[in-house]
Amino acid sequence: MPAFAVQDADFEASVRRSFDSLTLMRTVGARLQNVAPGEVEIDLPFRDDLTQHHGYVAAAVLTAIVDVACGYAAMTLMPPGASVLTIEYKVNFLSPAQGERMVARGRVVRPGRCRCDSGDNERIVATMLSTMATVGRTREAFQTDRET
Repeated sequence: MPAFAVQDADFEASVRRSFDSLTLMRTVGARLQNVAPGEVEIDLPFRDDLTQHHGYVAAAVLTAIVDVACGYAAMTLMPPGASVLTIEYKVNFLSPAQGERMVARGRVVRPGRCRCDSGDNERIVATMLSTMATVGRTREAFQTDRET
């Protein structure tokens, strides 16, 4: 992976705080594992209630964790107080998502572009390419504005 300059010395705490505020990730049981400049790893334990009719993790759930992993990988390189939004993405599903857990590993390819691979037991089941846009303020800043 290319080396990128970190603009926020406290990027890891910012990413973890933001991730912890995501109701969707709590609902599906996803956990933020690793955070490094330009890289994020999210773990999702297998649950029957997250599967489709064949018993595989549903594509929508898998897409959610790879999108979030890409977004937070991009956020690690943003200036303090900035956040990101997904502008577009393309997901390719390579094999059925099964196993004890899914791991989504997002990484910045170049500024504004991210890639995330997700797999079970080191077998890639989905890969995402996405484009991210910088947003000037974090969710917490928007919430503070609404409260005042």
